[in-house]
Amino acid sequence: MNGSTALRDELTRAARSIGAPDDVVVVIERPRDPSHGDWATNVAMTLAKSLKQKPADIATSLVAALNLADAGVAEVSIAGPGFINFRIASGSLASSLATILTQGAKYGHANSKQNAPVNIEFVSANPTGPLHVGHGRQAALGDAIAALLTAEGWNVTREFYYNDGGVQIQRLTESVFLRAVERELPEDAYHGTYITEMAGEYLTAKAAQWGIDVPAARARLAASWDADLDLRDDVRKFSVAYLRGEQDLDLKAFGVTFDVHYLESSLYSDGKVEETVAALNKAGHTFEQDDALFLRTTDFGDDKDRVMRKRDGTYTYFLPDVAYHVVKWQRGFQRAINVQGADHHSTVTRVRAGLQALEIGIPKGYPEYVLHQMVTVMKGGEEVKISKRAGSYVTVRDLIDEVGRDAVRYFFLMRKGDSQLVFDVDLARSQSEDNPVYYIQMAHARLSGIFRVGEIDAATVTGEGVQWDCLAEPEERELIKALLDWPRLLAGAADSLEPHRVAAYLLEITRLIHTWYHKHHVLGEPEHITKARLVLAKAARIVLQNGLAVLGLSAPERM
Repeated sequence: MNGSTALRDELTRAARSIGAPDDVVVVIERPRDPSHGDWATNVAMTLAKSLKQKPADIATSLVAALNLADAGVAEVSIAGPGFINFRIASGSLASSLATILTQGAKYGHANSKQNAPVNIEFVSANPTGPLHVGHGRQAALGDAIAALLTAEGWNVTREFYYNDGGVQIQRLTESVFLRAVERELPEDAYHGTYITEMAGEYLTAKAAQWGIDVPAARARLAASWDADLDLRDDVRKFSVAYLRGEQDLDLKAFGVTFDVHYLESSLYSDGKVEETVAALNKAGHTFEQDDALFLRTTDFGDDKDRVMRKRDGTYTYFLPDVAYHVVKWQRGFQRAINVQGADHHSTVTRVRAGLQALEIGIPKGYPEYVLHQMVTVMKGGEEVKISKRAGSYVTVRDLIDEVGRDAVRYFFLMRKGDSQLVFDVDLARSQSEDNPVYYIQMAHARLSGIFRVGEIDAATVTGEGVQWDCLAEPEERELIKALLDWPRLLAGAADSLEPHRVAAYLLEITRLIHTWYHKHHVLGEPEHITKARLVLAKAARIVLQNGLAVLGLSAPERM
């Protein structure tokens, strides 16, 4: 049993024995100053009102009622107005490492959610170009949040929503056509070599289909464009399919996969948009004005009512977004999380208002949103703004080519999503302790090296017969406590949807690992010490692997 769990259980028992209610909640935390002990609790202060006693008196009674041996406590003290500090015996503290070895890759995981379904939608880029670094940050966030929730027992579906309709797709189609017939592109067209590549591949395919050469195909395309609507649609379908393939390659290079790819166009072809309009009209929350159809979103907290159908009969993005989330709900996802850029902030209120206006039982906070800020890429002390291929922006693959997948993922996740992120290419490429990715992965490689140099099969290292009280050095105790904190840290990161907590935790235990590694030898010591330290090395390696896996990073055995 984890030492903190045993202590919490014993404190709960002792509190009830002195008159605390059965539903008493005991919270134990790490003291800010390690010299105060390994754990501390303020339960005496929280019980003062119900027990009608001074916290200091309650603390004294609690300590007297505790079976310290059962909780593995070596020392206990009362401080301030009623804080109780505990120091765990080295043997009891270290014995918890056996749990890490037994659970391995599942250490820290929980089944508290019992396979409940959750949908996580992220990236969802318009198929109009390669994925930029903002999409990359979103991909890293969404994938890591999915991993966090999976570890907590959720049945996670990763979903990519393709906006394959609208003005941007029309602009893409026009851009590819103009490049294909060698006409000048207007300023608002899509530029970049990828447009030229698409146009060339389309021309080659049409030339083969028509049985003519490429120049003849170019002339035929130019002559038919204005009158042949089917040809326009053909270019659109080709362009969308081409860029979907390109984006899939971007995501593959980033190590991100999806369970579902949902097309916006299917909401129209399947009648879901019209069904949503009819349902909103029936619910009585719509009105017409100036030949446009509005939804009274102000009834649900929006700052103004929103247009759903414009004068020309086309729909705004808002309406299919509402229809799409109705479909999510109908597919059985009572929890849905959208990871999107901060520029989608206004979408939150609109979509939730639309779902509430339908009056079909969808809760007010549905869906949940995780919004992130964009990324500034720096290299050589200067901001990098354009890509060789995309032209107007830096792509995910640009960064991966520069620094590798692991560095890109970690740097995208090392800050809270809603904070600005400066991606320092030079730092990400450096092989130094200043580079957090290198520093963390080097710790794993060093731990692996212990087993390799000692010619020891790590699978044979277990907690059986270990003298746990050998692991009593201050550096060992601090490392062990940090390793035992992993389940609590993982649960907190999952509940808050904040993968950056895992990134920070990995950096902290890495510091402790390096300090221990440099100060205390594992091999060449007396057998009982080597045996105990091998367990600690293996446990630390497991926790590093588990944390790196959540972030989608590799755990190299050599560097």
